Amino acid sequence: MLKRKGFLSITLSTLFALSTTFGASASSIPNTSDKDNLDNIINSMTLEEKIGQMLMPDFRYWGKDSQGNSIPFTVMNEQVGNIIKKYHLGGVILFKENVANTEQTTRLVNGLQKASDIPLLITIDQEGGLVTRLQTGTNMPGNMALGAAHDLNITEKVGKAMGEELNALGINVNFAPVLDVNVNPENPVIGIRSFGGDPQLVANQGYAYIKGLQSTGVAATAKHFPGHGDTATDTHLGVSVVSHSLEQLETIDFIPFKKAIDEGIDMIMTAHVTVPALDNDKTISKKDGTEVGIPATLSKKILTSVLREKLGFNGVIVTDAMNMKAISDHFGKTEAVIKAINAGTDIVLMPVSVWNESAESELNDLFNIILASVKNGTISENRINESVRRIIAMKIKRGIIGQEDTRTLEEKIANANNVVGSKENKRIEKIAAEKAMTLIKNDNKTLPFKLQKNKKLLIIGYGKSRVDLMTLALKDIMKETGKTIQYSTLDYSSSGPEIPSDFKKAIDEADSIILGTLNLKVVPGKEASASKADRLAKAITEYAATKNKPLAVMSYRNPYDAAYLPAAKAVIAVYGPTGYDITSGSNASLPINIPVGMRTIFGLVNPNGKLPVAIPTADGKGTLYPIGYGISYK
Repeated sequence: MLKRKGFLSITLSTLFALSTTFGASASSIPNTSDKDNLDNIINSMTLEEKIGQMLMPDFRYWGKDSQGNSIPFTVMNEQVGNIIKKYHLGGVILFKENVANTEQTTRLVNGLQKASDIPLLITIDQEGGLVTRLQTGTNMPGNMALGAAHDLNITEKVGKAMGEELNALGINVNFAPVLDVNVNPENPVIGIRSFGGDPQLVANQGYAYIKGLQSTGVAATAKHFPGHGDTATDTHLGVSVVSHSLEQLETIDFIPFKKAIDEGIDMIMTAHVTVPALDNDKTISKKDGTEVGIPATLSKKILTSVLREKLGFNGVIVTDAMNMKAISDHFGKTEAVIKAINAGTDIVLMPVSVWNESAESELNDLFNIILASVKNGTISENRINESVRRIIAMKIKRGIIGQEDTRTLEEKIANANNVVGSKENKRIEKIAAEKAMTLIKNDNKTLPFKLQKNKKLLIIGYGKSRVDLMTLALKDIMKETGKTIQYSTLDYSSSGPEIPSDFKKAIDEADSIILGTLNLKVVPGKEASASKADRLAKAITEYAATKNKPLAVMSYRNPYDAAYLPAAKAVIAVYGPTGYDITSGSNASLPINIPVGMRTIFGLVNPNGKLPVAIPTADGKGTLYPIGYGISYK
């Protein structure tokens, strides 16, 4: 493979001039003389350089310790630098393991960029809420919380704050937002990552998020096209089918993506779902020899005919991770990459994971197979040129190429320390979370609870980390208000289905109870199929009701729990991620949803959120609470 060091010296002056003209439309290449200049730049690149621009591996770990455990890749090294140079990589994706703290992340990103002749796309999945990679950044409450807050202004501010933090670290692409319309309550992979179950709500919230994010110079990525909102299988684990008709796709799934395209989204990420209404072709699985459909990621009918031609997207298409089992199990790693490129993909995400020097051989094999495929005509060189043209155009538009950063590394670190997790961003996070709090049920004005020194509160939570977070929030509330209450805690995650005697005793002695629940499902008549913990949660609400104990449910994550707990007097949805181990010693910021939920339960926040999804009845045959439902204390 050839490396042409002259690339930058030949073209940067031209690129810098071009960078001032891009921006009117984030997903189009200008039809002016600039287009000819861009073509000249592409034509000056070797085929090897072009192929490298289309590959985006991860360096999540590098090597192993004496116990055989993978070591997180947090410090740039010569080996990784050589791999970036040798294969002319267009970008890398960072994970939580790579971003331990602000200074370390800034140094790592700086080192990655210095290793590359052509500036890299440095990408990350910083959605907010459930999918948050930065360990010292601002978590934000997540998309469904923003949908519940129903405030486009705050959503734009959230997107902008997240973009500012990424930009300060040198990360120039965010694989967010999720624009899937979550119309399936049993969706195992999207859920609260979606803004909601109404296409227009998702479209409007998504646009506000994108507007805020891209205003900072960070490229946004709408995902997962053509829509992952009505699936019951996690594509990380296997094939998932979206059975929507063409009409449903056009009136539900496409709506948010079309708005994002019209408003200038930089990138769109594909979904590893099969959509028979768009592509009903079949192939034979390499895993078990069965007949399987073609996932959107590998479908020319979906990526080119629909996304490019029908919806008019001219920006960068990136695949979801190619090591997910929906792809790797059935299509083979190398074959899948070739199919994805021919389908219309511009960037192949994580075709291999390069976690040590020996793993380079897999990248080398893939690179040479792609190169050979172009030379023998399996992949046309024009197909490669189209993708590289879009990638380089986006790099110019976002200032990745053509706008030199003259600051020293220490100056970059100082700036990042001021921006990442700043007081202002924390203030925006708090406002967004408070606006999201949704009171679904409040019989007999059970809430808000009062802090009274001579009263006993029982906190029953699912998982120690969540119980710890609820307890920490309670302590903060008592400190803030100067009022106290006696309290005790229980974790029910490993118990059930019958109520243990110590649980009954604690309930009997309590004056009020907070029960935290996590994605319950106890279908009437099918209780035996529910988990022991879920059945215990339902039994706790019923026992408390027989004892006439005020019990409030905090639905930690998906808001659907309310349907399975009819005996609960009050239910509040907080749309939160998992809890956090406050004893771990990490300096990571705590998730905000549960603490704000506790503040709402004690009346420090008035719940004004509205359900962004409909909550079906427990048997799934009707609607218990519609989209837009929510009550307040006032």
